[in-house]
Amino acid sequence: MSKAVNLQKNLIIFGVPLSIIGLMVLITKLPLFNTNPSSLSIGITFDLVLIVPLVYFILIRKTNIPKTTVVPFFIIGIIICSLILPTENQYYLNLFKTWVLPVVELSILLFVIFNVRKGIKRYQLNKTESFDFFATLKSTCYELLPKAVVIPVVTEIAVFYYGFVNWKKRKLKDNEFTYHKSSGTVTLLIAIICIVAIETITLHILLAKWNTTVTWVLTFLSIYSGIQIFGFVKSMFKRPISIENSKLFLRYGIMNETTIDLADIESIDISSKDIALNTETRKLSFLGDLESHNVVIRLKKENTLIGLYGVKRTYTILALYVDNKNEFKNRINNTLQHKLPAHPKGDE
Repeated sequence: MSKAVNLQKNLIIFGVPLSIIGLMVLITKLPLFNTNPSSLSIGITFDLVLIVPLVYFILIRKTNIPKTTVVPFFIIGIIICSLILPTENQYYLNLFKTWVLPVVELSILLFVIFNVRKGIKRYQLNKTESFDFFATLKSTCYELLPKAVVIPVVTEIAVFYYGFVNWKKRKLKDNEFTYHKSSGTVTLLIAIICIVAIETITLHILLAKWNTTVTWVLTFLSIYSGIQIFGFVKSMFKRPISIENSKLFLRYGIMNETTIDLADIESIDISSKDIALNTETRKLSFLGDLESHNVVIRLKKENTLIGLYGVKRTYTILALYVDNKNEFKNRINNTLQHKLPAHPKGDE
């Protein structure tokens, strides 16, 4: 019954604004629009850019849906107006783009910065937890953006943050472990960046004689790929594996991550033997068989590994590389022995 009620609410909340949008698009296809495009364009502009977000806001004001989701409807309205209205009848739309849209974009940026800073202060007060920019950014954007676009947006921001903003050396805590110092992955990825740079220069010179546009498009894509790989590499230095509050936070930069309740661990073995990867056995590294492992964790039940852009894969056995593998295993075993018996559910 509750599911039916929720479905009905969602149909109203999203159906009404979408119906208005559909009606506005339909009006531009009618002969009436061709006879008086100027006046109707003004009405359509205000309906799509102001009325639709306002109606949506009224419908969600007493629900748990974040009020900031009004912003996507505002942006959608601007995009649709740009597509359906004649260029000569976009005077008011251009005013919105010039004066209102930058204010909205700045407000979104300030909102994200404010919430990330709030997250930093919260972690500084609670010394039992380690601050993680990527996790804080995700939780902030989930309050602001539709769920479908959160992970891609967060990933792009994180690439530039770790690659070009965060240069401060991170001091490890006793409960944190690195995984990049001895695995050889950093060297491999840096080599790939160098290869991309050399190939980009070579291709640019060769293709410049054929088609300038194609040349610059491919050059941009190559540079962007290099920037992404560089951000991935830097994120490995900033996101160590950690054991906190009876949970194991396994991170591989911003490329892969998973959280395991220590109570769900069946066994943890120091092993470098080859293992067959399948739907039950995964590697924490996004490179798969290209990277070695020295620790194998077996779980009592299925868990989820979250990869780039939110791709999810299940596993019950996870292989990973940890620089200080023995200390890592000992700390988990000690935590299991001393904490879990007194807290059967894994809560502290």
